[in-house]
Amino acid sequence: MRRHALLACVTGLVLLVAGCGGGGNSPASSAAPTPASPPTPASPPTPASPPPSAALPPEAAPSPTRTTPPKPPLRALPAKLPAGLVRSTGVEQVALTFDDGPDPRWTPKVLDSLRAAKVKATFCVVGTQVRKHPELVRRIVREGHQLCNHSWNHDLDLARRPIAEIRADLVRTNKEIRRAVPDAKVPYYRQPGGRWTAEVVRVAKQLDMRSLHWTVDPQDWAKPTAATIRKRVKRAARPGAVVLLHDGGGDRTATLTACPKLIAALKRDHGVTKLR
Repeated sequence: MRRHALLACVTGLVLLVAGCGGGGNSPASSAAPTPASPPTPASPPTPASPPPSAALPPEAAPSPTRTTPPKPPLRALPAKLPAGLVRSTGVEQVALTFDDGPDPRWTPKVLDSLRAAKVKATFCVVGTQVRKHPELVRRIVREGHQLCNHSWNHDLDLARRPIAEIRADLVRTNKEIRRAVPDAKVPYYRQPGGRWTAEVVRVAKQLDMRSLHWTVDPQDWAKPTAATIRKRVKRAARPGAVVLLHDGGGDRTATLTACPKLIAALKRDHGVTKLR
């Protein structure tokens, strides 16, 4: 009996040792291991991409840029003068008109010459000159002469600009004239250079001004001699003519010198009248 018990203990001990030595593997796994290939070196781990806010400094918001809108193209000049221009006195007598003043050197002398000849004229005044010399505008009106709006700064292209710009220019000039003479009447507008368009004629009419052109231009602005100015006026003058001369815009010595004999000849041949 004791021998049987001893045998059972030995048998159990052998089984226990065999199980521990196998490490729980199958018999095939307890055989000598087959030589393995050398391990492939592992690639270094790819770092995770940082969020955009960490990868680069934040982009500055674009600052607003101030762009000046392009100016609209100038309107084309018509092939011929538009309708609605005043080009005659409507009577036998002729009219004298003086542009580009008032000028402190020349306008008083022209006024003296007109007073000596006992005739009246129309002065087409420039707004910037009116602002500088309001006392001369007051004298023009006081001595019975007529006023005409000749734009703010003698813009030769004014008639080709947008309607709103034309209107603003003419309104500004009239306001300056009436700043000098509050109750002044300004019945006419004359486009610098005679570069008329239908649009500027229409705007002037809306502002209760008639568009005043001319029929006699001796080109005294080019500074011909006094004798040449007189000859050109005499040759071109017809009944009802509107004569263009200048009391501003440059040296008017020749014009001033021509005036006494020129006016005397016009009075004798046609008579001189103030525009109605």
